[in-house]
Amino acid sequence: MRFLFSLTSGYAYLLGSSIVHAIELNISDAGSIKNAAASIAYDMMSYYTGNRTTESASVGLLPQPYYWWEAGAMWGAMVDYWYYTGDISYNDVVVQALLSQVSPTNDFMMPAQHFDLGNDDQVFWALSAMAAAEYNFPNPSALSWVELATNAFDDLTSRWNVTTCNGGLKWQIYSTNVGYDYKSTITNAGFFQLSARLARYTGNTTYLETNEKIWDWMTGVGLISNGYNIYDGTDDTINCSSVNHDQWTYNNAALIYGTAILANVSDDTTPWLNRTLGLLNAAKSLFFSPYPNATNVMFEAECEQPNTCDVDQFSFKAYLSRWLYGSAKLLPQLENTIIDIMVPTALAAAQSCSGGSNGRSCGTRWWYGGWDGAVGLGQQMSALEAIHGLLLNTVNAPSVAPSKSSAITSPYYHERRHFQRRR
Repeated sequence: MRFLFSLTSGYAYLLGSSIVHAIELNISDAGSIKNAAASIAYDMMSYYTGNRTTESASVGLLPQPYYWWEAGAMWGAMVDYWYYTGDISYNDVVVQALLSQVSPTNDFMMPAQHFDLGNDDQVFWALSAMAAAEYNFPNPSALSWVELATNAFDDLTSRWNVTTCNGGLKWQIYSTNVGYDYKSTITNAGFFQLSARLARYTGNTTYLETNEKIWDWMTGVGLISNGYNIYDGTDDTINCSSVNHDQWTYNNAALIYGTAILANVSDDTTPWLNRTLGLLNAAKSLFFSPYPNATNVMFEAECEQPNTCDVDQFSFKAYLSRWLYGSAKLLPQLENTIIDIMVPTALAAAQSCSGGSNGRSCGTRWWYGGWDGAVGLGQQMSALEAIHGLLLNTVNAPSVAPSKSSAITSPYYHERRHFQRRR
């Protein structure tokens, strides 16, 4: 039997369960993985109606109850889907959606999204554009994917706030939005990852200074603990003297991929590799194996067992899967460890995709042993990212700029242009 990756005895027994209800998944067969991913992607895309309306205001957006940021995250999932499977069926829709939200300033600062637009929301759209650049996703626009991501980076750089807490990005951009005083981890971790990806893509080491600054600030205020626990945020109004100790998969995920990239590109890889390993070990300890009979199955520790996850949180596991696979691609020494936890996770996710009116809707709690009665876009996205990433050994590593001389690579150049644009 030929495998797409090396199996260890710890989960080889799961092959006996490779055909699961409505979604068939054989992890040793690339065709089976692609077929499973195609079914899940199709059902996820059924939540999007922007390509079925004549109203341009709906293009790129999801209907209620899904917020603007999750639309950006979903398009990133569809870029990933194309990257792993080669299926071009949705490319035109994805391109149209991404470009519909670039904004008049070409940085994903959409005026119509004022009430939903925080720093983290902008980051998710920018990371999707960054993935499109790295995977050479089609782009009919004169503006490159990396330029859109870099413009967003410039915005974030200009908002680094030292008025309180000696730095950090606020969760919200506008003081009228709820949460303006919160300095959230996902905002700062997303900024960290975007900076690392721009460093790798452009070859410009100046970005690495931003990464050092963000990491030092997050550890300094206690958002990253000595044991690599990643806490959710802190508060301006108390000068960041304490932190919110909630731990979510996507916070760890955003940082682990950022540190993996830095270990891949830095002259001295040891510090960033050690941090990547620390984050990976923390993720394994907290976000996998909720019960003895669900060994190495991913779960959202804060909300799944009490069944309190909200519409945003249903999608969080998607980003841990996405960026664990990405880390394994850039740091092959992590591959066995990551595959050891992602194969059982993918099989459990597929087994959950056996409900709903079509008999294959994906559930939330993959450790449940089947469909748990939940349906939604976040559930579909999480299952999709867990499954199509199994194809990591069939794709090339994310690319870098084809010509460094043709890429705009200086954050300082972009910062100047940012302020010219805002005058």
